[in-house]
Amino acid sequence: MEYRELGNTGLEVSAISFGASSLGSVFRQINESDGIRTVRMAVDLGINFIDVSPYYGLTKAETVLGKALQQIPRDSYYLATKVGRYGERIDAFDFSAERVTASVDESLARLQVETIDIIQCHDIEFGDLDQVVDETIPALRRLQEAGKVRFVGITALPLNAFRYVLDRIPVDTILSYCRYSLNDTGLLSLVPLCEEKGTGIINASPLSMGLLTNRGTPDWHPAPDDIKNACAEAARFCDDKGVDIAQLAVQFSVAHPAFATTIVGTANPDNIVKNVSWAQTPIDQDLLADVQAILAPIQNKTWPSGRPENN
Repeated sequence: MEYRELGNTGLEVSAISFGASSLGSVFRQINESDGIRTVRMAVDLGINFIDVSPYYGLTKAETVLGKALQQIPRDSYYLATKVGRYGERIDAFDFSAERVTASVDESLARLQVETIDIIQCHDIEFGDLDQVVDETIPALRRLQEAGKVRFVGITALPLNAFRYVLDRIPVDTILSYCRYSLNDTGLLSLVPLCEEKGTGIINASPLSMGLLTNRGTPDWHPAPDDIKNACAEAARFCDDKGVDIAQLAVQFSVAHPAFATTIVGTANPDNIVKNVSWAQTPIDQDLLADVQAILAPIQNKTWPSGRPENN
């Protein structure tokens, strides 16, 4: 397993990391014991960064993860969770100092740990970014001073939301999803700013929330039809070549050294083994070039998320 520095945190994180959203039965109903075995398998394979949120499964993911972590030495992994998002509706976002402070204590209890390594403001584009800057992050820094969290980060889809916050207040990490993958490399535009600020970059959703799979795009996916169609064509092309496009997608995302880690999510032990194996296998450059040609018409095209002014 390759390990990389996460900004100026001093943390050396595995190039591929474990996203625990699946433990909350977000994508399908899971067998809890399978989910627990998947977490332990991930750590056994050298993965040392685990990301979760109270939003995933409405606290179920944190609860199941907390059970899984009980038999894993605390010094063998870094743990990240989030505050601010607690449901689908816009009124389920609460970035107030009072709520995020309570949220950290709730997460500590569910996860059954004494300290969270990285606490992140979840999907800040759905909130008031000035509140995130002026109220939320300072509240989380106070929890850092109290020893409940070690570092503070933010997560979002729109890159402009990151720029707005990074220009106004220091944060230790950003977590960006669906913005560095085969169909969208827009996250590269933030690399110079993050390097200047010493902010570590966590890349998530290398499969673009299901766009880059043989299963086809889920009905709820917010991407417009031209993106869905191009990704489906690329998936069929890979399949004709005897390759799962998910393999190419994971390899592509993990390969870039500017991103400390790429998060993959699963509650299936076999899948985590497969993902780690893919990440450590050299990419087929000819196949990559062919797929990039198919995706070129929609390259870096995305979809709106959150408040219009934050996009």
